[in-house]
Amino acid sequence: MKAGGDTWFFLTADYAFGHALQRDTSAVVEANGGKVLGSISVPLNTPDFSSFLLQAQSSKAKIIGLANAGGDTTNAIKQAHEFGIAGGGQKLAALLLFITDINAMGLDVAQGLQFTETFYWDLNDGTRAFSKRFSERMKNHSMPTMVHAGVYGATLHYLKALEALGGNPHDGAKVVAKMKEMPTDDPLFGKGVIREDGRAIHPAYLFEVKSPAESKYPWDYYKLISTTPGDQAFRTLSEGDCPLVKK
Repeated sequence: MKAGGDTWFFLTADYAFGHALQRDTSAVVEANGGKVLGSISVPLNTPDFSSFLLQAQSSKAKIIGLANAGGDTTNAIKQAHEFGIAGGGQKLAALLLFITDINAMGLDVAQGLQFTETFYWDLNDGTRAFSKRFSERMKNHSMPTMVHAGVYGATLHYLKALEALGGNPHDGAKVVAKMKEMPTDDPLFGKGVIREDGRAIHPAYLFEVKSPAESKYPWDYYKLISTTPGDQAFRTLSEGDCPLVKK
């Protein structure tokens, strides 16, 4: 939105997850003064996005939001590339994407794609050191996704809380309370907190996929467009309506 993407059209996977992605993204777009020009529900695992992409293209929306995941997302991106949609001035925004998806598609297809992640292996010295160890341990030279990093960060914080309690893991409620009491601090996500509802609060990043000419070494795929501070990156306690939060 801040970069000028104030009109949106959604290609939405036709099940609860896809509709939730569209709903939540639409709310943010409209709250920031943007407009949703339309959407179309796409059957899950459809092999042919051509008619849906043509409708999105004809909407003239600046951003085509891909409210889907996995093979649906990568297929939509590949077919959008074949239609030359990005060349026409519209941008694709993937609402759930991983660096392994970019690697599978290749930069020629994925270049210019914008999306949000909370972790990138080449973001700083801490993320690079962890990712090097990950790649060596996996023996496939793949870089970690934000899910790998998230599991590592959560486990590390759990172990710190356990140590602070003297190493007794048998009272889960006390361990969780300690995790929420202690600030988070790890080389992958930086300093943050675990909120009362269990949400880890840390920055999120808007990335754009580099062109092949911009990429200088293996897995050099992203350029950072902007950073969203942790207190703005996640929905508020009241929006979450979490039963863990005392009324």
